[in-house]
Amino acid sequence: MTTNTRLRALVELADTGSVRGAADRLVVTESAISSAVGSLSTEVGVPLVDRHGRGVRLTPAGQRYVEYARQILGLHQEAVLAARGQVDPENGSIRLAAVTTAGELLLPALLASFTAKYTGVDCKLEVASRNAIWPMLANHEADVVVAGRPPAGLGKVRVRAVSPNTLVVVGPPEATRSFDPATATWLLREAGSGTRATTVTLFEELEITPPQMVLGSHGAVVAAAVAGLGVTLVSRQSVRRQLDSGVLVEIDVPGTPLDRPWHIVTQLPCTGSTELLIGHLLAHRELGWRTAR
Repeated sequence: MTTNTRLRALVELADTGSVRGAADRLVVTESAISSAVGSLSTEVGVPLVDRHGRGVRLTPAGQRYVEYARQILGLHQEAVLAARGQVDPENGSIRLAAVTTAGELLLPALLASFTAKYTGVDCKLEVASRNAIWPMLANHEADVVVAGRPPAGLGKVRVRAVSPNTLVVVGPPEATRSFDPATATWLLREAGSGTRATTVTLFEELEITPPQMVLGSHGAVVAAAVAGLGVTLVSRQSVRRQLDSGVLVEIDVPGTPLDRPWHIVTQLPCTGSTELLIGHLLAHRELGWRTAR
């Protein structure tokens, strides 16, 4: 059994919290997972898991080690993609990750345009919260991230392109009557959402603690606003159709609108196939991207 296989077993055990969950993810037996993690513990020289009730859990050493395991696995996959892309970038792979709104709003047109020209490139996309995608880039589990401004301390990454994005408060037309941000019900995104964090910051700046309703996605928040359940802070681009039809209207709230451009961030250096993607989106201005300064 290779070291990579053992590392993957440990990572899946950490992610699922059980030997059975890890075995299901990797489509192997539970004994294979136990054997792989046991062999890895022997190789490292310290216990990485211990018994906890009927199951197992990572030891403090295992929790520390699994952070490196993720990076090792991600970097190894990146190295394979880089080597293949160096030889034939038009038949390589790109691992993309995007926050929910960008995944719904920006990626479909971009990927449709790119894959129509480069039919041999395999584009894999994962859409998740801001808190999930930036660690993927840091751990070399993604080649490209599409999101808001990247956090500090990501390591060797580079902002390659930006696209305008304006956050506005919207609600049904009747919400504008005697609107008070302190008493209106605010519709919030799921935990880990960058838009939710920005909304909470806006509350702090306005010194308000309004009624709140938490929904699980961008689409759910917009649908709830259309249904009259409250107001929300969203990307103006993402609700253009609802604004044009009049089912939603922009609401004047102090501190808004907010300029929060989208960023495309890659590893540094990046793979040949990733360079093809960056070159394509910058060459096609109709996709809405420009070179980052």
